[in-house]
Amino acid sequence: MKGKDKAIHVECLARIEGEAGLRVTVRDGRIVSSQVRVLEPPRLFEAFLKGRSFVEVPDITARICGICPVAHQLTAVQAIENAFSIEVDNSIRALRDILYCGEWIASHSLHVFLLHGPDFLGYADGLRMAKDHPETVRLGLKLKKIGNELVTLIGGREVHPVNVRIGGFYRLPELHDLRQMEDKLKGALEDAVEAVRWASKLPFPDYDRDYEFVALRGDGAYPMYRGEIVSSSGLRLVADHYEEVFVEAQSPHSHALHSKIRGSGSFAVGPLARFNLNRASLPPLAREASEMAGLATPCQNIFQSIVVRCIEIVLACERALELIETYEPPKSPGVMITPMAGKGYGCSEAPRGLLYHQYALDENGIVREANIIPPTAQNLSSMEQDLANLVTRNVNTDDSELTRLCEQTIRSYDPCISCAAHVLDIS
Repeated sequence: MKGKDKAIHVECLARIEGEAGLRVTVRDGRIVSSQVRVLEPPRLFEAFLKGRSFVEVPDITARICGICPVAHQLTAVQAIENAFSIEVDNSIRALRDILYCGEWIASHSLHVFLLHGPDFLGYADGLRMAKDHPETVRLGLKLKKIGNELVTLIGGREVHPVNVRIGGFYRLPELHDLRQMEDKLKGALEDAVEAVRWASKLPFPDYDRDYEFVALRGDGAYPMYRGEIVSSSGLRLVADHYEEVFVEAQSPHSHALHSKIRGSGSFAVGPLARFNLNRASLPPLAREASEMAGLATPCQNIFQSIVVRCIEIVLACERALELIETYEPPKSPGVMITPMAGKGYGCSEAPRGLLYHQYALDENGIVREANIIPPTAQNLSSMEQDLANLVTRNVNTDDSELTRLCEQTIRSYDPCISCAAHVLDIS
């Protein structure tokens, strides 16, 4: 490879949420730099939250992202309830889980069929793919619609839901409205299995890496809203200790902070991490779908995350259906809140991976400190390592094809740049 120079530069990546680019430089056949360049200005949500009442936090955090607002809302709720030592009943937990299922279905379907899927079939976007594969795209849109309906039914609207509050909900969905979702979810379950079948046959680039995977692990259940943090190297901790193990650092080329494990290095969160660390906890139909897909164990090809997302759509439909069938309305939409001074911590599995919220509140429930670490910030270092590896392995590939492969690599993570653009220390 001696003498081989390349400069792979994409100013603005398509088919991701937010604004980012990439730049990989090779000199004499060696990687000089590998950068995911987050161009979007910092969002400053942590600063907006300071001085606000705890009551406002779910509605403010929902505005961080239009694709995963439920994840931010419910993780914020979890953290503040942790600070106030609040426990909600099983019916409230069930509604929250159904709401989260709706977001997983909608977000994964959008990514699989309109953002990531076109890469495998050689299309520049989902619209052009739809001309030649209308039934495939229609399948994805049907699934996304079901997810949106679940979010609307429980959250009040499909984008930036307004019905979530600390201690529960402002109002409960009507039982007959929930029951009416059962037939739709049964149809969606069949469509999701078909999505797994379709995704498993896509042409995947030949690539694997020994990732340090990090995800939640629940009590015998595939993780979504609750659990402890575990890793493929044996880490095990609760959300309260997140910042003792994971550290953020600023990079000159990025408005998003990069997360690493203290004393170690990059790690990966998201569907592939969840799948590898929790495969044994898949419910029956999702397990059957994963066996049909024939994924290796462990699965270490980031491009196959599209298959895992489809398996997780099966899981979300299956779980939502089970929760609705057994749901009994609580006596009240929520519990009474007594603010108290303290710190609270929350972690959940957003569609893109582990999401962390931390709040310090005073005795009146006013936010004095906030820290939000989204999945994309945790994945940025891993993305850059993947780019370096892929360019090194394919340095003799035509520049246009190598650029396409680099873009596809980033889209494999389904990055949410707007979530990741973070508070910066510029002193």
